[in-house]
Amino acid sequence: MSSSTSSSEPETAAPGAAMRWARFVRTFAVTAAVALVGTVALAFLLDPYDTGRTPLTFNDGVRPQGPRTAAASRGRDPAFRAAIFGNSHIQLISPERLTQATGSPFVSLIAPGSRPKEALVLIDWFLRHHRGTADALVIGVDDYWCTGDPALPAALPFPYWLYTASLRDYLVGLMRFDVIEEFQRRLAFVTARSPERARPDGYWDYESNYASQGYDADPAIRAKLDGTGEALTRNLTGRYPAAEQLATLLATAPATLPVILVRPPVYRTALPAPGTPDASSETACRDAFAALAAKRPRTALIDWRRDRPELRDPNQFFDHSHYRQPIARLVEADIAAALARLR
Repeated sequence: MSSSTSSSEPETAAPGAAMRWARFVRTFAVTAAVALVGTVALAFLLDPYDTGRTPLTFNDGVRPQGPRTAAASRGRDPAFRAAIFGNSHIQLISPERLTQATGSPFVSLIAPGSRPKEALVLIDWFLRHHRGTADALVIGVDDYWCTGDPALPAALPFPYWLYTASLRDYLVGLMRFDVIEEFQRRLAFVTARSPERARPDGYWDYESNYASQGYDADPAIRAKLDGTGEALTRNLTGRYPAAEQLATLLATAPATLPVILVRPPVYRTALPAPGTPDASSETACRDAFAALAAKRPRTALIDWRRDRPELRDPNQFFDHSHYRQPIARLVEADIAAALARLR
């Protein structure tokens, strides 16, 4: 009898342990689900990057942060009706000076290190939030826009989810550790009486950054200007997906909206040698954007990516593709003149 009782104990204990384990798993799953839903709901309401999707009202703008996320707030700000897009090759173009020269309130929606794919996303974001109010677009189309890859590959991470038109994709994007980290900073910003705000117009003068790295004082760094620049994007396929996708996107905007395409300046040694395949690629790419400008109403191409006296002065460049303020002001003058002609 004793032996029979002993042998049956594991059989009766096992179902109880299994039930307790099942209850634990269910409780854990429910708790995790509630925590996840609560976190996403809190993130949606706090709207950490000021996308305007929350029903709540907070302080205008966002705390100081990188342009990739700050552009969500800047790009929908009704105080601006015109915008600059691109990367650091167009970064020195001042929205404040363009505003003074044209009368259109400009914002800079550049993202250093970005390529056409990111610019197209930001253009779309700006247009969606300025339907009927957009006054001008200035788009920097550097060498990266010459790619033949229709995927328009990016070089650095970018928060595409932040700018999506899909609420579902936005909510999924909120389930990120960096968003959770932003909670405390966002709470501090929206509850403060006079919080420090990221510059509303997005301007970021990179000259001090280059100076701090010795570009003014180190002869070896400056001597590099005499060498060739970065490898060019060679594309002899006859197809320019970035130009095609930009044309498709601009077709969603009013035909009366002025658009300025700017091929940013580069130092003379960054230009391809005449008669080479790179020169043929350069010309074909330029022609693709010239054709876009010719086909679309109120669109102009400003081409600073060519040999001209100003681009032979090494004192006006930090490296082959990053110029200084005197060059930026010349480009701004061309932009303002082009806008005046298009209006």
